[in-house]
Order: sequence, then C-alpha cells, then structure tokens
Amino acid sequence: MAVHGSKTVIYAALAGNALIAVTKFVAAWFTGSSAMVSEGVHSLVDTGNQVLLLYGIKQAAKPATPDHPFGFGLKLYFWAFVVAILIFGLGAGISIYHGIDKIREPHLVQDAWVNYLVLAFGLVFEGGVWLVAFRAFRGEKGAGSWIEAIRASKDPTVFTVLFEDSAALLGLLTAMIGIFASQAFDMPVLDGVASVIIGAILAVTAAFLAFECKSLLAGESVAPATRASIREVVKGVSGIDRVNELLTMHFGPKDVLVALSLDFNDRMPAAEVEHTVTVIERAVKTAHPEVTRVFIEAQSFKDHCWGQYANNSASSQ
Repeated sequence: MAVHGSKTVIYAALAGNALIAVTKFVAAWFTGSSAMVSEGVHSLVDTGNQVLLLYGIKQAAKPATPDHPFGFGLKLYFWAFVVAILIFGLGAGISIYHGIDKIREPHLVQDAWVNYLVLAFGLVFEGGVWLVAFRAFRGEKGAGSWIEAIRASKDPTVFTVLFEDSAALLGLLTAMIGIFASQAFDMPVLDGVASVIIGAILAVTAAFLAFECKSLLAGESVAPATRASIREVVKGVSGIDRVNELLTMHFGPKDVLVALSLDFNDRMPAAEVEHTVTVIERAVKTAHPEVTRVFIEAQSFKDHCWGQYANNSASSQ
C-alpha cells in the first residue's frame, strides 16, 4: 500500500478517536460508569497510537545516510511495535484495573442514557473508521484468506488501525451490554466485569500486533510467490547458468533488498557480465517496483556450496 493510503487511514482514525475519547470521558464523569472510563482510556490510547504511527511514517521516509546506508524504513516497524505495547500496557492494563476496582466496590451507573448515546455515536464513528481501514486493507489483500493477508502484509499501519478499530467496536458493544445488564439485573458489578472484558480484548489485540511487528523487525523476506517470480526473471536473462542463492528482506512496506549469488557462463567476458548485472537489476525492479536495491555476487556453484558449508560449520562451533 502506498504511504498516502496509509496516512489516509491513520488520519481518519486519529480524528475519530480524539473526538470519541473526549466524549467518553465526559460521559464517564457524568455517569460514573467504569466501562465508560475503560472506553475513554481505550480511545485516548488509540489517539496517541495514531500519532506514533504518523511519526513512524515520517521517520521511515528519511533518506539513507552513511551510518544508515539502507535508510530508516525499519523505524516504521519499531513504532508499530511500540503501539502494540501501549495498547497492552495502558489500554488493557488500565481497563482491567478499573474493572477490578468496580467489581470490588460496585455502584450504580447514573443517567445511563448518556452512556448509551455516546456509545451509539462511537459505534457509528468507529464503524466509519473501520470501514476506511477495511477497504484499504482489502485493496492489498490479494486472493488469499484474511488471516494469510494479515500475516503477509508488510504495512503495519493499515492492519494496526484495522485491528485497533475492530477491538474498539467489540469494546463499545461490550460496554453497552455491561451497562444495560448492570441496570436490568440491578447488578452494578456487571459494569466492572464489562471493563475487565474490554481489557482482555485489548490485551489479545496487542499480543497479536506485537507478534506481527516483532516478525517484521526481525527481517522478513518477501512472499514465496514473489521470490519465485524474481528467480524466474533472473533465470530468463541470457548468460546465467544457475541462481545459486536468492535472499530478500523488507526494510519497509515498499522497500525490499534483493541479494543474488549467480553462476555466470564461464565464456562471458567481463564487460558482458557487467552489462548482464545491469539488465538483471532493471528487470527485477521493473517486475517488482517494491525492490529498491539489488546486490549481485558472481560465483560458481561449486564455490558457493563450499562457502555455505564453511559458514554452517563455523556457526555450529
């Protein structure tokens, strides 16, 4: 997904969460609902998260320097990981704390109609933001399942907002049910139970996001289909006897490094090898615009195998 598309999703979420957070806190102060406090904290954390994601996008766009020759694209993954930690530490932690406090000292929710009004407004607005994120993610989903698309996505900004807002919608529904049940059964403790459930929803969401971002930070390769495509592009270039090794790594959603070890035809003169390297680089970048760097090593298959054996022997000692 393009950066512009990512920013559109984030700006929509930022505006929605900021407005809803203020409204929820006012309603919580007016009614004394623990679930509404949890929802207010949830929206406030989400607002801060969108600011961090925008900051991550800005940092990732900085040009490469001698100290960071591959650029700063990985900073986007770092800030997305921080967002996941904040969802867990602040969103889930505070929600569960308030819920337990309400369960220990239950008290009736006052003027519950205010909560229902705010929650209904939140459902509409959060639903709109979710729809924007859903459409953006669907645009890059491809033919696979939704879970496969999430696991394969290299743009954490979109799936982070999508999961945040999915959790927000579940939280709003949980808060509404908790407040209604606490009144219907005259059991104010259920308001606290709803707050704990909201915290659990946030904790699960944060754990999943942290896992996905950790994998991106560790250096993920491109999808298997993309690797196969790159290999076919290279094999189709005249003068290549064998593709010894193909390594790829994402430095950002649209920033991929490709490293190739190639066995060139022994009869090729040096000038032709140099020209072939240029042809390969252009062909790979044309077929896959997300590839920004291509490094090629000329090496016989026999020497490559020896190098692999030597590396494996050294790492096992």
